[in-house]
Amino acid sequence: MAEPREYAPGTPSWVDLGTPDLDAARAFYGSLFGWEIVDQGEEAGHYSMCMLRGLPVAGMGPQMNPGPPHWTTYVSVADADAAVGKVKDAGGTVFMDPMDVMDVGRMAIFADTEGAVAAVWQPRAHKGAGIVNEPGSLCWNELASRNTAAAKQFYGAVFGWGANTSPGPPMEYTEWMLGDAAIGGMMEMGPHMPRDIPPHWLAYFAVADCDASAAQIKEQGGAVHAGPIDIPAGRFAAGADPQGASFGVIALS
Repeated sequence: MAEPREYAPGTPSWVDLGTPDLDAARAFYGSLFGWEIVDQGEEAGHYSMCMLRGLPVAGMGPQMNPGPPHWTTYVSVADADAAVGKVKDAGGTVFMDPMDVMDVGRMAIFADTEGAVAAVWQPRAHKGAGIVNEPGSLCWNELASRNTAAAKQFYGAVFGWGANTSPGPPMEYTEWMLGDAAIGGMMEMGPHMPRDIPPHWLAYFAVADCDASAAQIKEQGGAVHAGPIDIPAGRFAAGADPQGASFGVIALS
């Protein structure tokens, strides 16, 4: 059982969904992942905690940003203000300056030099996901970039990440390293990726059976864009919910 309570600074620790149809998202993900989804009330802007075995594993709330709905990856930091300073120094763009979220933490939203959006989280009462790497919980965060060299420079400067790149086949893949630990990944957006798809972070959720989960995604009105396919880490598929927010599922080997 993997139930982390603390995340070392520089570790992706949380994901949440901004959606134009919160009721539909609750029904879709609650059924797909077995989540109990708890509305935090009007004071919290109806932000909802996605619970698994009584522990928070993800969040969702009304969409606040323009453009399509998406899952946001949060990286745990010791000091959100200092992290935002590093984002600016490294050439990134800050969309939301550091702000306190009641007593649970302090956050900011930024984009890297290529436009991929993510967030920083300075934990207080809320440390991050209570369960990871088990069916129904977050298990990987992956950057899709058209300039992997620039991404390595940016995330190294901001979070101290190293990069362990393997040549493939089928394609070059980079693991983000925090010390000796792999804490995320990166793939290059090659010619097969339509130009209208911007660089982005993708959240992967563990499932017991990738094929069954992919079928359920389609049955519930979502779409499967890739897979199911076998990779060294397991069997995965990438798709989107009925509102268009992209995510991945993987049955870990």
